[in-house]
Amino acid sequence: MKILVTGSNGLLGQKILAQGISEPQLEMIGCSQGVDRIESIAGYAYHELDISDRSAVLDIIERIRPNVVINTAAMTNVDACESDKERCWQVNVDAVAHLIEACKSVNARLIHLSTDFVFNGEEGPYIETDEPDPLSYYGKSKLASEELLINSDLENWAIARTIIVYGTADNMSRTNVVLWAKGALEKGEKIRVVDDQFRSPTLAEDLAEGCLLIAMKKAKGIFHISGKDTMSILELVHRVADHFGTDKSIVEPIKTASLGQEAARPPRTGFILDKAQKELGYFPHSFEEGLTILNMQLKAIS
Repeated sequence: MKILVTGSNGLLGQKILAQGISEPQLEMIGCSQGVDRIESIAGYAYHELDISDRSAVLDIIERIRPNVVINTAAMTNVDACESDKERCWQVNVDAVAHLIEACKSVNARLIHLSTDFVFNGEEGPYIETDEPDPLSYYGKSKLASEELLINSDLENWAIARTIIVYGTADNMSRTNVVLWAKGALEKGEKIRVVDDQFRSPTLAEDLAEGCLLIAMKKAKGIFHISGKDTMSILELVHRVADHFGTDKSIVEPIKTASLGQEAARPPRTGFILDKAQKELGYFPHSFEEGLTILNMQLKAIS
């Protein structure tokens, strides 16, 4: 099975490639903007690709003719999406239309990553059939991309919704909440953390495994793929502090409203994972187990 991964320079993309190359029946191809930034793994092909460029998308998928495309590329900075709606739509929606067109032309399956931000956060945790109601432009763009797939005539597709992904990888262009919290706590300076947003943090390796399970089992439809522990962001930071032996008394609880963020956030999401467990055999690590894995990785590269 030939799998092409868009956004392969990103955290999730790197983890999918790393796991995929260990499966002898899989041929892995990474695609991302700019040069290949992965240094720690080998055994995959790489091509530069801007997924918002329709002709480039059609050309590369026609040349490679993958069996599966896993689209991890997206504009995920929620406030940046609010302030640059045009670019957000190009990357998160128009690009998915290009991928659908390209996949249809070579009869490839498309697995598309989405988000808990398609929900308003009033009644979390959510199952796959709950009604979306995004609060932010980012959430609206991701819901629009889902609807493109659902309403398309592409027969073989799946959507993997996830929640704040954490981990480490080569030459990361963005941090994530766990790495930020660990770094801030180790500096010993007072930090302000919201106590009224609840999420299920997702280890990047778990999400990568979920995506590859969807691919290898040829599963169709929407799947919720996240961590299994739901907590406030404040509790998340406290648990990071406890795990890494730092002082959590420097953490100041605050309310979301006090931040004045450009984009609205859903107060409580979290996913019910029953469908993914039953149909895929997806069983993620606990948050503490994920932190242990991350700590081992950070020690290995330090």
